Amino acid sequence: MQRHVAVLMGGLSSERPVSLSSGKACADALEAEGYRVTRIDVGRDVASVLSELRPDVAFNALHGPFGEDGTIQGILEYLEIPYTHSGVLASALAMNKEKAKAVVAGFGVKVAASILVDRMEIARQHAMPTPYVVKPVAEGSSFGVVIVREGEAHPPQHLSAVDWTFGDTVMVERYVPGRELTCAVMGDEVLGVCEIVSNDHAFYDFDAKYAPGGSSHIVPAELPDEITATVAEFSLAAHRAVGCRGVSRSDFRYDDRNGAAGEVVWLEVNTQPGMTPTSLVPDIARARGLEFGKLLDWMVRDASCRR
Repeated sequence: MQRHVAVLMGGLSSERPVSLSSGKACADALEAEGYRVTRIDVGRDVASVLSELRPDVAFNALHGPFGEDGTIQGILEYLEIPYTHSGVLASALAMNKEKAKAVVAGFGVKVAASILVDRMEIARQHAMPTPYVVKPVAEGSSFGVVIVREGEAHPPQHLSAVDWTFGDTVMVERYVPGRELTCAVMGDEVLGVCEIVSNDHAFYDFDAKYAPGGSSHIVPAELPDEITATVAEFSLAAHRAVGCRGVSRSDFRYDDRNGAAGEVVWLEVNTQPGMTPTSLVPDIARARGLEFGKLLDWMVRDASCRR
């Protein structure tokens, strides 16, 4: 019998355009794999829509608040519809960068020192010595991220602007120079490590992530064996510590300015990695011989509730 998959996309967050792109790519690929697919542009009536539709599986292609913070996961648990990716607790925990770091650090993973600060306070004076990074506590796709460079006289003044939409509490984190690395985990297996080279961008920001040509992905990353092993170890530890299921992706900085041994610092775990044509996890999987459709097929088969 042909399985019916509802692909949840769009949604209510500022990452809606990314989710629509991810959702379309996933829906098209799942149809090519032989699934019956219904595309759902998620609104506040999603519970009633799903109750009427009763799909066999919900493929969660949502990003940002509501989609990856435990909210949609809770709705799917209540409706008893198996769904892809992580469950309620892991999703909520991973979405809060500061709390996730505290948990992951307890499992021996090296993280960057950080503090939580009111955005109005940091707009008045530096919260830690420069350089540092200001990040919204619960946003993805690098929305609202600012790097404060060494020697800058004052923090970014737009943090106190009335049109700031990323919450009043921000995380101020030690800036780690070096190379941008990411590592995908599928189930209980590390898929591979990728280096991200942002083309004409100061860091791996929104445009570098999603614009065609915004970044280059080097898969597998050209690293010393011991660094690859450390990134893989930290990624698996973070996946388990947070309680992730299905596919996750951990992001890192690798500072090798003083030699290959360098410093590997874990930044965050993504429970809803992007699945757009320029996304990282599909590239990492492809380098392992796992094509996009087969990756999604595995995720649908892995879907469940109560996790």
